[in-house]
Amino acid sequence: MTAPNLHSPTVLLWDWDNTLVDAWAGVAAALNAAFAAFGLPQWTAAEVRARVRTSLRDSFPVVFGADWPHARDIFYAALAEQHLSHVTPMPGAQDALFAGRNWPQAVVSNKTGRFLRDEVAHLGWAPMFGAVVGAGDAEADKPDPAPIRLALAQLGHSPSRTVWYLGDTALDMQAARAAGVMAVLVGDAAHDGGVARAAPDLHIADAVALADRLRALA
Repeated sequence: MTAPNLHSPTVLLWDWDNTLVDAWAGVAAALNAAFAAFGLPQWTAAEVRARVRTSLRDSFPVVFGADWPHARDIFYAALAEQHLSHVTPMPGAQDALFAGRNWPQAVVSNKTGRFLRDEVAHLGWAPMFGAVVGAGDAEADKPDPAPIRLALAQLGHSPSRTVWYLGDTALDMQAARAAGVMAVLVGDAAHDGGVARAAPDLHIADAVALADRLRALA
């Protein structure tokens, strides 16, 4: 683990699910619709939270094999019907975003781009972000660094250690390191093997503590 950079960030890049919002019930319903069509066991919302990391285009071929495009279509149809009704901010997330208003902010997520942008707009958060990059928007998805680099390009910035990528999983930290930015873990990553497995550059207990830190840095 590298030593944390305690200087003020120049850019804040945010993961979406389980960092800024809880939308797992909607994802679980859509996944289970695809599983049901293929006669696969259903997952609970807790299992989805623990298992889902990579984007659909990376994970569905592994789960569904050659028929994955059909599973994708079922998933997208089910998600489109109900995902906005399941999106709620994580505790302290809106306060953290407001505290971060002194810096350029963007979202980089493995949620499919069009659904991600619908959720951002649904919460009224679109004005807070200079870029919203989801799965499928770059040539590859996290943990590849391409989405982070795309978001920075849209903001007019280059990767550096003063860019903070804030996420909740080891995959987020891996993507940040690959992109050459600060890997900042928000929360205890208990759903993903804990803080030690995530190996962040900087660990912040939760969004409430993050908001306090950003206000102090500002």
